[in-house]
Amino acid sequence: MQDRRSGLTRGSPRAREAAYRQVLGVNVVFVDRRDAGLLLGERLRDLREAKDGVGDVVVVGLPRGGVPVAFQVARALGAPLDVILVRKLGVPYQPELGFGAIGEGGVRVVNPDVVRLARLTDDEMAAVERRERAELERRARRFRGAREPVDLAGRTVIVVDDGIATGGTARAACQVARAHGASTVVLAVPVGAPETIASLRGDADEIVCLDTPDHFYAIGAWYEDFTQTSDEDVMECLHRA
Repeated sequence: MQDRRSGLTRGSPRAREAAYRQVLGVNVVFVDRRDAGLLLGERLRDLREAKDGVGDVVVVGLPRGGVPVAFQVARALGAPLDVILVRKLGVPYQPELGFGAIGEGGVRVVNPDVVRLARLTDDEMAAVERRERAELERRARRFRGAREPVDLAGRTVIVVDDGIATGGTARAACQVARAHGASTVVLAVPVGAPETIASLRGDADEIVCLDTPDHFYAIGAWYEDFTQTSDEDVMECLHRA
């Protein structure tokens, strides 16, 4: 067992995810993001039909990985697709650990517990935010070009990602949607950490999550193929929507 567990700390992210699945006996839930989007779209379509529709719906995906999932959801619902631009603020020496997130419309979400435990200074946080703000603006120009964002005012906005771990990005995305006038915000993901999903109940009017495994390690552990989504992949989804 010791030898098998040692694989969790060595090798590529994909190798570590495979080792984790082997140790805990985790079954892969989704083939890839397309598969996850098809399943999520079915669930949301059933939900919409059960409620006799949920009003004027817009589907927004979190780039980059959330957009291929959102594309399938939008297709299932016959709804327009757009991106919702949010950037995680990562701890400088451990970028995967988020201390907050920023989004369009000046939205900024900070987790004070992470800031305290990581002993982050104001200067360190400001430097991370400047870098991520520049990337957010770059993505807005690249993904949308001259096209205006889809109007969210007065509409049911379904925020889609490929999974939720810490929840900072999803929380900011829901707040961005509300800042742009969404009447209802639905957060929809294929998989998420159960405690994080529970903590987000106050940020969205409704949460749809296909799987909340007790032994949650990383989003990619629940996909057979979790290849990184490129900017070109995102733009292709938006073009085809």
